[in-house]
Amino acid sequence: MSGQRGICMNCGRCSNADQSKPIIVPSCAPFICPECHQPLQSSPDISGRRNPIKLIISIFALVAICFGLFSFFSSTPSAPARNAAAAPAPAKSNAMLRFAGSNTIGSELLPALAEAYLRKEGAAEVTRTPGKNAEEITIADSARPEAAIEIKSHGSSTAFKALLDRSADIGMSSRKIKGDEITKLAALGDVTQSSREHVLALDGIAIIVHRDNPLSSLSKDQIGAIFSGVITDWAELKRKPGKITLYARDEKSGTWDTFKSVVLGNLLLDVQAKRFEDSNELSIKVAQDVNAIGFVGLPFVRNNKALAVSDADAAPLIATRLTVATEDYPLSRRLYLYTPDTNTNPHVRKFTEFALSRAGQDIVKQYGFIELNVESSKTAAAAAPQSGMPTEYARLTAGAQRLSLNFRFMSGSHRLDNKAVRDLDRVLEFIGNAPGQRVMLFGFSDAQGDASANLNLSRERSKAVAEELLKRGVKIDTIAGYGATLPVAGNQSAEGRDKNRRVEIWVKK
Repeated sequence: MSGQRGICMNCGRCSNADQSKPIIVPSCAPFICPECHQPLQSSPDISGRRNPIKLIISIFALVAICFGLFSFFSSTPSAPARNAAAAPAPAKSNAMLRFAGSNTIGSELLPALAEAYLRKEGAAEVTRTPGKNAEEITIADSARPEAAIEIKSHGSSTAFKALLDRSADIGMSSRKIKGDEITKLAALGDVTQSSREHVLALDGIAIIVHRDNPLSSLSKDQIGAIFSGVITDWAELKRKPGKITLYARDEKSGTWDTFKSVVLGNLLLDVQAKRFEDSNELSIKVAQDVNAIGFVGLPFVRNNKALAVSDADAAPLIATRLTVATEDYPLSRRLYLYTPDTNTNPHVRKFTEFALSRAGQDIVKQYGFIELNVESSKTAAAAAPQSGMPTEYARLTAGAQRLSLNFRFMSGSHRLDNKAVRDLDRVLEFIGNAPGQRVMLFGFSDAQGDASANLNLSRERSKAVAEELLKRGVKIDTIAGYGATLPVAGNQSAEGRDKNRRVEIWVKK
């Protein structure tokens, strides 16, 4: 067979290039890579008459080029000028909107939001077309093929790579963007600003076991010991003997990234763990294995048992609508959409506004996530005083209802974080629909430093929230602070301290 031999040079974007895989192309066919359709670099022909030394030199050169490109994409640029150079021209696509990133968001929730958005834009009939694999789908107006929304859900880390190479308009992430990712995206603006970083929904990472497992709760330390291989048999937890089977999400997953950061810390995942790109598949496998334990987002608990989780001295909490909405549950997390300001597509802003609207949040709720619409709930804390609860706090909350949010702050600051800024208007809407309520704000701190200073800090945070609500016409009846009492997380970690620095909001007739 006559043909041409070539090598793809599109490293970082094509598996043929990454593997330095020689490609044979028939003489009559275009001399391009069959995977990425980029021109190939000529290599000696297929007859076998080639100089081995030259071939070896070529391969080493190719490896060096690939390594250089890999280092470029994985290292942190040292100056904004380098970031600007790293942002290529927008990838060509006829789609109205392109999403990339988290499988937790993209598998079911985002397609539902996309379909509702297209209908809002006038689509009478919407079609769903699967992509080249289960993690890709296109939602389109059947009457207008150009009104299409492409969704690629290969994990949160891919969101920021896609934003960088302009192959996505909106990034989906089930974790907050990391420092090195912020630096790499600097040419696209500061994506941590409130106009670019949008909390779409709240979710809890549920620790799931088989329904027949009698276990009801675990501490974060115990979960870490199990998934790192320190605890390998249920007998070590005083349960029926049986080798524990571990089920975990894949490396690209934001679910995994959050679990690794919040639970494992410096521990390594046991090599025996079975890894999954899809949360649905992981959940199904746990339901079929009586000795299994795994972790998934709340909507994927399905036919399994979710365990209550404790952090240090805090009481164990099961993932419920209220404990996740207030982010008190130790493994609660935020789901994000990221929209660089450099993108001039008008549908980017219109879609995010729709997703954060009451109509969009109703869809969030429908798919099992915790929506951002504010609700009130009578909690166990309000029904009966708990150990360590300040007497005044117990008296004030008796007969009161807690709103489904906590105000939290930028790290090391009294400035409200991006979610809290939007929550101010949500509280205003709630109070407007439920007049005659007395509004109470209770601040808390972490346990670092002097107790008296922490008490003052907690009061100052309550006052900061009160000032913002007063600007919006919300009258505050009670402003108080209780220092480091009633922790919802351990103070040993930065994440735990961030959770404990909060302001609760309660209402009472």
